[in-house]
Amino acid sequence: MIPDIAFDALSTVLEGRVTRSKSDLDVHGRSETWFAPTPPDAVAYPETTQEVSAMMKVCYAHAIPVVAWGAGTSLEGQTLAIHGGLVVDFSRMNRVLQVNDADMDCRVQPGVTREQLNTDLRATGLMFPVDPGANASIGGMAMTRASGTTAVRYGTMRDNVIGLSVVLADGTIIETGSRARKSSAGYDLTALFVGSEGTLGLVTELSLRLYGQPEAISAAVCAFDDLDAAVNAVIATIQYGLPMARIEFLDVVSVQAVNAYSGANFPARPHLFVEFHGSQVSVTDQVETFGDIVRDFGGSDFEWASKTEERNALWTMRHNAYYACLALKPGYKAVVTDICVPISKLAQAVEETAADIAASPLDGPILGHVGDGNFHAILLIEDANDADLGEAKRLAGRMAERALAMGGTITGEHGIGMGKKDLMQAEHGAAWTVMGALKSAMDPRNLMNPGKLVP
Repeated sequence: MIPDIAFDALSTVLEGRVTRSKSDLDVHGRSETWFAPTPPDAVAYPETTQEVSAMMKVCYAHAIPVVAWGAGTSLEGQTLAIHGGLVVDFSRMNRVLQVNDADMDCRVQPGVTREQLNTDLRATGLMFPVDPGANASIGGMAMTRASGTTAVRYGTMRDNVIGLSVVLADGTIIETGSRARKSSAGYDLTALFVGSEGTLGLVTELSLRLYGQPEAISAAVCAFDDLDAAVNAVIATIQYGLPMARIEFLDVVSVQAVNAYSGANFPARPHLFVEFHGSQVSVTDQVETFGDIVRDFGGSDFEWASKTEERNALWTMRHNAYYACLALKPGYKAVVTDICVPISKLAQAVEETAADIAASPLDGPILGHVGDGNFHAILLIEDANDADLGEAKRLAGRMAERALAMGGTITGEHGIGMGKKDLMQAEHGAAWTVMGALKSAMDPRNLMNPGKLVP
């Protein structure tokens, strides 16, 4: 519990924007996936870096655990206060602070969502391309090193965060990175914090790389007779060097779920959702080349979405695929897991995962951002059914083992949280201990999101 003296001090520095109300605690104790609710002891709503610093000084003095909260869309329990304490909701720190058109970068607070940022950027001709699907907060995306549908062309948050303001456990404020395009000045602390899942400090401002809005955009879907053909078409496309903006895979079950949820009428076959960015001429050339590759693997003709509203509808269907899959079994929850493998191993990894799920009593649609070797399984489990949960964890463990054996990683974008913490030793060995040592050096009282990511 947070002592009354500490709560009163927090209320003073935050001007009353800290609460113990049951409704706030319940909202901030929920997960997007299968984890049990774990309400915190209090929720804080800071508005400035200085308030976050003052708040952390109180928490440090009273040894209060602190968990950062963006939009609450993480999938591995990253935002759950499993040791109680204070959840810091950054929804009020949601301002775009600066846009530098000429340098193609911007500075934002962590509560800004990706959709909000791109709305603000429309008049500049610039965009922030990282798109994990959910309208996640930029701070949360940085902390989980998110990627998503456009990573095959524009990279992940690792590639697009160039500097940070961070409040450490004792309230110290530090700046990492700069707006320069490169630097040889010491350790890359920006890279250290991106993907740290709130275990090292609270990010209060982010500098981001921006891109020009493409002159032409074309999106399409095409179907294949089987999973193998669809995935091998992706591999051939990447190996050819075609600069796809997005290339997404949905298996038959995922397609059926999308049809039922969104009122679409895609054939019950594996599908690729694709998008091309560039000039009118380059997009036309890319489409023609990709069409040749698709035909080589027996794919269907494209169904085009050329108007903006049609493209938005298409990608909304893809982004809602998780909820569509949940709707296949009302009342069920999901163990959502992902792996990432070298592109040459993608077909084998998907095929073996599909075979494992087919031999299991669970339903588990497969979909993903296969352009960079990353795919997901949505393992549906009956709520409070320990046997289902055990089987889902077994399947997820098999996927992780397979990825490591292929030279890949246990997660391409979901992160570790507490859901995959037990797999970190297998991937990193002694390096995981080094991560723990860094955590201990920067957070000696283990207050920052304790119980997640590191030993």
